[in-house]
Amino acid sequence: MNMNPGNQSTVSEFLLLGLSRQPQQQQILFIIFLSMYLSTILGNLLIILAISTDSRLHSPMYFFLSNLSFVDLCFSSTIVPNMLSNHILSSQAISFPGCLTQMYFFTVFIVMDNFLLAVMAYDRFVAVCHPLHYTTKMTHHLCALMVTVSWGIANLNALLHTLLMARLSFCADNKIPHFFCDLTPLLKLSCSDTHINDLMILTAGGLVITIPLVCILISYICITAAVLRVPSTKGKFKAFSTCGSHLAVVSLFYGTIIAVYFIPPSSHSAENDIAAAVMYTVVTPMMNPFIYSLRNKDMKGALTKVTYIIFFNFQQRMGSKFHKCMS
Repeated sequence: MNMNPGNQSTVSEFLLLGLSRQPQQQQILFIIFLSMYLSTILGNLLIILAISTDSRLHSPMYFFLSNLSFVDLCFSSTIVPNMLSNHILSSQAISFPGCLTQMYFFTVFIVMDNFLLAVMAYDRFVAVCHPLHYTTKMTHHLCALMVTVSWGIANLNALLHTLLMARLSFCADNKIPHFFCDLTPLLKLSCSDTHINDLMILTAGGLVITIPLVCILISYICITAAVLRVPSTKGKFKAFSTCGSHLAVVSLFYGTIIAVYFIPPSSHSAENDIAAAVMYTVVTPMMNPFIYSLRNKDMKGALTKVTYIIFFNFQQRMGSKFHKCMS
């Protein structure tokens, strides 16, 4: 609870202090984050294009993967471009409505990541534990319904936290020791009673994180039990290989989320929180396309085909322009 009735001047904008205040480090970080963001955009767009153009990939698993790539693309775009533009403009300011908008979309996409990873775990559970009934259980209608419900819950959850944040008062201090508008740093700046906000983060926010995680754990317990019953070593390896990419993404995503939101504040520093936030907002969306493409032959083939088509069309256009200039 934050109560400070002293200075009641209303804050109209916040200052995002970013990752570093040293000019030399800022330039290096700008290059690194620009490169990572461009890799995220390119990688996830290629995944979406490959899945949409290759008929072999029109299955529930790849449908969920294309949705995850879209969410990761939007997730990173909610945070990184604003951070890069602040560096170019030498400005740390973000308006109060802009801060709430960023917080809203950040909350939507992080919850969507949670739900999509849980849905993908269920898909792998059905594929491994009930392979003969996979097509009858994982219908197009059910897949679309699960994604639609996930979007609905994610938006309602984000709207709840945003409206609760909008009712708070912010007084003298407007410096956010972070590179984007997150719930916890904003609540620490408020001079209002944040008891309801804290309660909703603990309950509603906790539920949208823990329920998908529990579903993932249950799915993989059942998958592991089913795989261990397979007599041949080759069969076990094949069953586990279908889940390897998803399990790697889950470990990377939830490892950083737990480090920030589930470990008591007294046991970690603000620097560690920022480092973990960089992992799940920037690194994970960039790594997901590589993790899924490197461990999947069908995906590698589709990505190679899409890349070749894009490069061939680009080469043809450049060639036609060159001939026009010469003529």
